Amino acid sequence: MEHGLPIVHSTYFFMTKYKYLIILLLTFCAVKLSAQFKLDEQSAKLVYTLSAVNSLYVDSVKENNLVESSIVGMLKDLDPHSVYIPKDEVARMNEPLEGSFYGIGIQFQMLEDTLYVIQTISGCPAAKVGVLPGDRMIYIEDTLVAGVKMQNTAIMKKLRGPKGTIVRVKMLRRGVPELIEFNITRDRIPIHSVDASYMINKETGYIKINSFGATTYREYLDALDKLKKSGMKDLIIDLQGNGGGYMNAATDLSNEFLQQGNLIVYTQGAKQPRTSINATGKGSFSNGRLIVLIDEYSASASEIFSGAIQDWDRGVVVGRRSFGKGLVQRPVVLPDGSMIRLTIARYYTPSGRCIQKSYKDGIDKYEQDLITRYKRGEFQHADSIHFADSLKYKTLRLARTVYGGGGIMPDVFVPLDTTSYTDYLRKIIAKGVVNKTTMQYIDKNRTAIKNQYKTFDNYAVSYTVPQSLLDDLTNEATKEKVPFNKEQFEKSESYLITQIKALIASDVWEQGSYYRILNTENATVKKALDILKQPDEYNKLLTVPSISKKNK
Repeated sequence: MEHGLPIVHSTYFFMTKYKYLIILLLTFCAVKLSAQFKLDEQSAKLVYTLSAVNSLYVDSVKENNLVESSIVGMLKDLDPHSVYIPKDEVARMNEPLEGSFYGIGIQFQMLEDTLYVIQTISGCPAAKVGVLPGDRMIYIEDTLVAGVKMQNTAIMKKLRGPKGTIVRVKMLRRGVPELIEFNITRDRIPIHSVDASYMINKETGYIKINSFGATTYREYLDALDKLKKSGMKDLIIDLQGNGGGYMNAATDLSNEFLQQGNLIVYTQGAKQPRTSINATGKGSFSNGRLIVLIDEYSASASEIFSGAIQDWDRGVVVGRRSFGKGLVQRPVVLPDGSMIRLTIARYYTPSGRCIQKSYKDGIDKYEQDLITRYKRGEFQHADSIHFADSLKYKTLRLARTVYGGGGIMPDVFVPLDTTSYTDYLRKIIAKGVVNKTTMQYIDKNRTAIKNQYKTFDNYAVSYTVPQSLLDDLTNEATKEKVPFNKEQFEKSESYLITQIKALIASDVWEQGSYYRILNTENATVKKALDILKQPDEYNKLLTVPSISKKNK
């Protein structure tokens, strides 16, 4: 060793005086940075290493790549949900939660090499200038987007932009020989988190929430008001597939159902004191019968809401055990505009259950958890789910047994329906055959469908998917090298018909129509309706256990 540093062989350069000058400079920089930012020994070591690599490494390196790699590696060793977000992805990742972006207001789909307009958002720029569902986008400015298989992300980047700027597009419309040019002024485009709200029967309202964002609470209140005016007495809130979002959106929604002073959720971390959020008792649906639907993809804010409802015995939770994401992230904006989402605490339900599932066996196993649960039969059989006695908790009003250990275990288990799932179905969905064939059918028949079925209700009752469309689907599948399998097709046919009918409905009418069709075959929705149809069944699920009665 020389001067406390390893001797570097094989090059004369490091035997010159510049070697010592560089080392002294690096040491000076590290010491200066350590003093300036009050870095501890380990932090100074990180700065020193970065300086050494940047100044001495044998090949040229990009400093920003080194820094990003260091940050990613550092966060990966913490937990599965502390992540680094590059500058150019920050705005895009926040859009679904912020509730809007600036663009032209269309829903599109790229089928093969053709960009189809699926829907125009009412009141938004594209609709105002006359863009119609079924139009094919050929040019954006002077860039050809048809026939070139452009990625969706590249198309969105071209269509979105600052408010008030103009994007010029050329469309091909069925029956019109020449391209139609539109100059569209970009404006705010809302992103809705309530996908559907309607009366599922004469007394029961249904609200489907896809995420918890900045506008979720307001959207819920608007939906609830309309349902009440339609005679709603009972309510189903569908959180299946809802991966979460903002905590305050979940607590605001929970507040609508709980009594004054009821704890909704609390958070706590090693460096974060316990913070509790309680209900105000001013909710607009504090007494009606309530059912909450969850599945293995319901996470985070969805679990805060369903956990609070379950712990206070306020409603019945139906479905399958939720994901188990109960870590609280705080966004930390870095100097260059990039961001880290850093875990600072854990969520706990009112009874004290930690929502977060374990990640002690590493991130790889954590990310494979749903597959593991599926393989061991948890999605099909409730008795495949085992909880240790230490994970038992009691609800706060009726002392019913509930379980911790990650996720929310529903009060009523509904197995995943796999009867229609076949390799043939999986392959044609993955190849985009179902969407492509349905879109082509809609494109040819949209006007005829609207003329024949004046309302959605008429369509829902009377429309039947024609055999010719199913034939087109199987023919297209064969072209995509998915050979026809009669046995598997017949097994999946009912599912396919429902999917196709729902896709047509969402195109011809509005997005919520998609769920109105799908829910006629959704096993979890059906179970919720069965519970509500039998008053004794709902009450039985929310009854004080006999042992609790004796204790009282």
